[in-house]
Amino acid sequence: MTARWPTTEKLPAVLVPVTITDAVEELCSGPAGAEPIAGGTWVMRAAIRGAALGPMYVSLAKVPELQMLDVGPPLRIGACVTHARLAAALAGLTEFHGLRAAAERSANPAIRAVATVGGNLSAAAFPAADLVPALLALDAEVAVAGPDGIARMPVAEFLARREQLPAGTLVTTVTVARPPARSAHARLTLRSAGEYPVAIVSVAHDERDDGTRGGVRIAIGSVESVPRRWGELEAELAAPLHPAAAAEVAASLASTLDARDGVEAPGWYRTRVIPALVRCAVEELTRARDESAFPDRRRSKDD
Repeated sequence: MTARWPTTEKLPAVLVPVTITDAVEELCSGPAGAEPIAGGTWVMRAAIRGAALGPMYVSLAKVPELQMLDVGPPLRIGACVTHARLAAALAGLTEFHGLRAAAERSANPAIRAVATVGGNLSAAAFPAADLVPALLALDAEVAVAGPDGIARMPVAEFLARREQLPAGTLVTTVTVARPPARSAHARLTLRSAGEYPVAIVSVAHDERDDGTRGGVRIAIGSVESVPRRWGELEAELAAPLHPAAAAEVAASLASTLDARDGVEAPGWYRTRVIPALVRCAVEELTRARDESAFPDRRRSKDD
């Protein structure tokens, strides 16, 4: 059953289904341009971006499956889990420190209380979403529901396909099947924590405390038009990781980035600061022997 809010000539219709199936059906049968909505932070800023409201919105707030959160392993996150709830659930889990930092440092407390995991992944026009590079570094998988049923794919594949997926498709779950030994997240804003970050670096490392060697995964966000794994940097880094060496390699590769110009910073500046952020992320990663090394430390004004 789907509730319907009253509409006026100025406001679009808002439907409130209670199951994923109903949500997909409403999106498929609705007018062209109908969109799912969760926290609504992107929609509420439409006027600032000069964007028009859609003809209809399908609220996902009453779908119980989308509120699921299980730290596992595997870690399973429903699409409507907020940044604030995710950060609280990951407290004390060193392997997910990077994701926790991404959730608890993004935007501001009011936004974190309503912004959702699914919304961060689905906002194709928002390259500065903190959770996306953190999930890329964790090799996370996305489940989407659509007119053809459920499909699962790596986050990188979802980012590449999200604007071509059939109408009515929505993110339902994010899964991290194989947590790393530790992870970290670094971001830079120019003036205050509530701004969009100029650049983001997320790192995950599979090296265990017993000396077992593992790979390193590095993802960047807000630098290019779409967040991505920085495979070129991953391939050049040698174990064990050293912050200064990682920053030096990042500097040698920074010119290959297709950095974007934006109102908050030009592309050349994003390229310039990336090596320093790589160093910060690796420093935090190499200190991560237990959770006590992480969020209780004094943070800089840019965190």
